[in-house]
Amino acid sequence: MSESTTTTSRQPVCRNIRETRQFILEGHSTVAGHVLDVLDAIRETDPRLGAYVEVAGARAVREARAADRLIARRGAAAFRDRPLLGVTVSVKDLIQTRDLPTRRGSLLANPRAAADAPCVARLRAAGAIVVGKTATSEYGWSASTVSRVGPATRNPWDPGRTAGGSSGGSAAAVAAGLCTASLGTDGAGSVRIPAAFCGVVGFKPSFGHIPYVPPCAERLSHVGPLARSVADVGELMAVLAGPDRRDPQSAPAAPVPDARRGALRIGWIEFAGTSGAVRDATEKVLPVLAALGHRVERIEAPFPDPYEALVDILAAAEANGTAPADEPWCDEGRLAVVRYGRSVSGAAVARAEQTRLALRTRLAAVMEGYDLLAMATVPLEPFAAGAIAPPGAGAARDLRWLAWSPATYPFNLTGQPALSLPVGLTPAGLPAGLQLVGRVGEDALVLRAGELLETALGLSLTPPGLTAKGS
Repeated sequence: MSESTTTTSRQPVCRNIRETRQFILEGHSTVAGHVLDVLDAIRETDPRLGAYVEVAGARAVREARAADRLIARRGAAAFRDRPLLGVTVSVKDLIQTRDLPTRRGSLLANPRAAADAPCVARLRAAGAIVVGKTATSEYGWSASTVSRVGPATRNPWDPGRTAGGSSGGSAAAVAAGLCTASLGTDGAGSVRIPAAFCGVVGFKPSFGHIPYVPPCAERLSHVGPLARSVADVGELMAVLAGPDRRDPQSAPAAPVPDARRGALRIGWIEFAGTSGAVRDATEKVLPVLAALGHRVERIEAPFPDPYEALVDILAAAEANGTAPADEPWCDEGRLAVVRYGRSVSGAAVARAEQTRLALRTRLAAVMEGYDLLAMATVPLEPFAAGAIAPPGAGAARDLRWLAWSPATYPFNLTGQPALSLPVGLTPAGLPAGLQLVGRVGEDALVLRAGELLETALGLSLTPPGLTAKGS
């Protein structure tokens, strides 16, 4: 734990959503007092982490005081149509906001309008207080939060290690208690990888379940919440989900059976390259799943690795969004991907789309035999802060910059819901995440199963330097 031992011990000021609501209603704090505490915690802690690239400050306090006036007038009734009233949230720097700059982790100018994306607008309408924008790699290209905009984002469990990416700022902020929840994006694992590395919950809903505006032509990118419990993610999804005309690919969720009513059939997969430390931490869940009545079957990965198709789709999309005149301002690693993308032919993209279709067809058939698939979210522990990928993964020019996370990107290609939840610590004291994957549209089933497992595990994971009280 190279640098974490020097972190000043403090109590996290962010409780879960239900506790925040109760805390405020019982008069233990005002919303403004809570938000000021969060802003103080960010000032105290974030210089060591680099989770935030912009803090709302006075604007967040004004919104909090308006919330206090509403509660003074209406009492508990204020929460009926504002279920997130007083809850502090952060927003990944890829997602547009009306009152905070959106740099997209880049030195390049952002030509998009300064307006709230639908997901941000929905959180605000539910009463949440946006306290800042969190760090990302440039345009979210890598699974490590390193950019030219600011310092690399560090892991609250060990600041010498990465928080993952590209929603690493969101995961680090939630894990360190610098907000209750955060909005991230996930195009190949960018919510789930940092959630696993930082010991928080990250959810990639079914494709289109939360509107993504402006929509992405590569059809890989999802908006997804990060929080410290599955219950909180469920509360956030109740606000975030639903179609929006600005995203023609967004759609309502389909109803699903209640996961509490019977045993689930779970296919357990171990991907190549899984370390012994991660395997041991995640396999401790197996007897817990059995005790919950679920039937777990170990299976081989039921599909070929679609990485080459992923690279062609992603690289072509990156090239489409970057002109040659932009190159001096681009991240060096992302630029290597862009240059490759310019060489990808239409026929190669068509082949990649064929691979995507075959994968979707294959997974749909597999899921006829299983309600869920389960696996380690990431096969290894967090690597060094400032690195783009773990040792041996190769440089971006080798186009293997995401290949080390084989359990995440397949489910972006298929659009399936995938939840990462912390299930324990490795011998090095670092979190390990378990991923649960469901059928397209069965997001509620995934979340219910995850919440039951989380309750059965009874874990309370808090990074070194933070005490668990009130968290």
